[in-house]
Amino acid sequence: MPSFDFSSEVDMVALKNAIDLTGKKIIGRHDFKGTSAKVELNEKDTLIVLFADSDFQINQIKDILFPEMEKKEPDSTKRLDAQAIQKVSGDKVKQDLKIKVGIESELSKKIVKLLKDSKLKVQAAIQGDAVRVTGAKRDVLQEAITLVKKSITDFPIKYGNFRD
Repeated sequence: MPSFDFSSEVDMVALKNAIDLTGKKIIGRHDFKGTSAKVELNEKDTLIVLFADSDFQINQIKDILFPEMEKKEPDSTKRLDAQAIQKVSGDKVKQDLKIKVGIESELSKKIVKLLKDSKLKVQAAIQGDAVRVTGAKRDVLQEAITLVKKSITDFPIKYGNFRD
């Protein structure tokens, strides 16, 4: 029986590229001259850290970073979970942007329920941070992909690992 997986993986190369371009744009802007404004990527903890002198500058950095991320990987900003802005030494501030990797269990359950309620002849099973969908025909699986892509727009979901 044909099957495929719904998953949500981060394209780390595209993310690094977007962060590097953001860093270059920050260096080139006159309103950031002499400030502590910078962007760092912590790959181990899947975290983007923004450093600046004020909350306003943090928002300016986001205005540069988010379009760069969207150019490299559409919907990639939807996977960011912005933490509260923290005061660091003196008048400096920082903000962590947690990168969500994989499909969380609540969203997985929503996908499975959506497919069951649709009356499509497919079986969906949660496998870790992915959802495996199995069906008798490829056409039915393509309908399932279309349904999930239309219904879930608040988180970037990819399909792959197709097996016949």
